[in-house]
Amino acid sequence: MPKVTIREERCKACGLCIHYCPKGVLGPSEKFNAKGYHPTEVKHPEKCIGCTICAQVCPDQVFEVYR
Repeated sequence: MPKVTIREERCKACGLCIHYCPKGVLGPSEKFNAKGYHPTEVKHPEKCIGCTICAQVCPDQVFEVYR
């Protein structure tokens, strides 16, 4: 089963990953990171298909996708 990890401290909450995720795996966090942003978090890990689109569109390279 694919797994996505996010380095929340590097996320600037641009939302590109959330927008482009084809399965709706990602969403904004309720909490703030050290930079004052609501980072992206994995909301539905069971839906992940390991496509790596989140990692490809992320300008801050916060994702690691394991297949």
